[in-house]
Amino acid sequence: MVGIVSYGGYVPRYRLDRRKIFKAMGWMDPSTVANARGEKAVANFDEDSITMAVAAGLESLKGADRSKIEGLYLASTTMPYKERLNAGIVTAALGLNDWVRAADFSGGLKSGTTALVSALESVKAGGGNRIVVCAADCRLGRPASAEEMIFGDAAAAFVAGNEDVIAEFKGSYSLTHDFGDHYRGEFAKFDRKWEDRWIRDLGYEEFIPQAVKGLLAKYGLRIGDFARVIYDCHYDAERKKLNKVLGIPPEREQGNYQAEIGQSGTAHSLIMFAGALERANPGDKLLVVSFGSGCDALYFEVTEKIGNRQTNGISGALANRAELDPYEKYLVWRDILPADMGMRSEEDLWTRWSALWRKRKEVLGLWGSRCQKCGTPQFPAQRVCVNPKCGAIDQMEDYLFSDKKGHIASYTGDMLAASYNPPAVYGAVEFEGGGKYYFDFTDCTLEECSTGLPVSLTFRRKYWDQRREISGYFWKAIPMKEEK
Repeated sequence: MVGIVSYGGYVPRYRLDRRKIFKAMGWMDPSTVANARGEKAVANFDEDSITMAVAAGLESLKGADRSKIEGLYLASTTMPYKERLNAGIVTAALGLNDWVRAADFSGGLKSGTTALVSALESVKAGGGNRIVVCAADCRLGRPASAEEMIFGDAAAAFVAGNEDVIAEFKGSYSLTHDFGDHYRGEFAKFDRKWEDRWIRDLGYEEFIPQAVKGLLAKYGLRIGDFARVIYDCHYDAERKKLNKVLGIPPEREQGNYQAEIGQSGTAHSLIMFAGALERANPGDKLLVVSFGSGCDALYFEVTEKIGNRQTNGISGALANRAELDPYEKYLVWRDILPADMGMRSEEDLWTRWSALWRKRKEVLGLWGSRCQKCGTPQFPAQRVCVNPKCGAIDQMEDYLFSDKKGHIASYTGDMLAASYNPPAVYGAVEFEGGGKYYFDFTDCTLEECSTGLPVSLTFRRKYWDQRREISGYFWKAIPMKEEK
């Protein structure tokens, strides 16, 4: 049996109220008020498609043996690197073996489902027993555009496999069209689109029914056979029309999270799929349809193993939220509004590629060492055991810190350090079982920190090299709220 073994979702902590966007920019185009409802998920200044994919991937791998993963596919239309395997960075950050197959899927918005189909068919053909598929996007709409309101940042991840399957893959049907609804040139920062009416009437209204009817005919099914129908369409009126055309009862339509997240590009239909799996029961048939340069329609049947779910899911990610205020902070984070961060921001941050290669496991995967003689962990990795009662030399084994629990040993807030969200907060983290290191803190305020507070580790953008227009990555600490 081939299908989904586990899944994960990630929604950034920060949410921007769409009314604030309209208040700031509505004077330019009053018609954008039609989209000024709810909120959109906004990636932090140190997040991008790679870091969000890692977060979702870690969620999907909870409790899993990472040594059994044989492949990783990353789907995104906002890859941070045009020439460097983005999936390779995700592979290292997830602590996977070097001998996995990795690939980037990009271009069309349906590349997320295309990557998932490719992984499932590869497993079915014997090309690997476990393949992780991550999809993430951070698309930008120009200020005062409808897209600025509509887009949101998020990620989803699935492990495709042939054992302990929670949702069996029964088949798929695909359409591919060079349909220029949304497009972005090689050097463009912002998404562009053609007329909404044309996108709705020719795009959604024709392609989605074609894909759905094609799959139904291929497998001898009816729309009523599905407990949940999941399809990507952010136009409210068009969704109602499609539900009527396809015969989808309201109780079987999966919500599209437009009011909570926004349209998240390659990840969107997969985020909806993850949301449906949270509430799925054994025997449920699920239909997943993506949209963008055509459509992919995927057919799954939930198994008895669905009770093995360990993920917090999309609902857990949505519950972890903080309001982003003011709107101008979002513009600075996206390098739309220039801001002076002081002379310390003028330091030339550049990647020494030979040094990164030597330290790649330490920097990207947060691997340290553990003494095989006394069991003492240490980060960074050492040849000599740091335990004064031991001192063993060259008796170390690899030790992964990214999944370990820790707490704040000390911290400070620094208003002089260059930061997109001052003050910069950083400090020492002491790990359970041993090991101590200094990390930047993120997704928090200075007031939310205290010594002894537990932290989780997150893979983030450490710096942005403005001269070379590339990102450098490392791990940061997120203080966790104390349960009272």
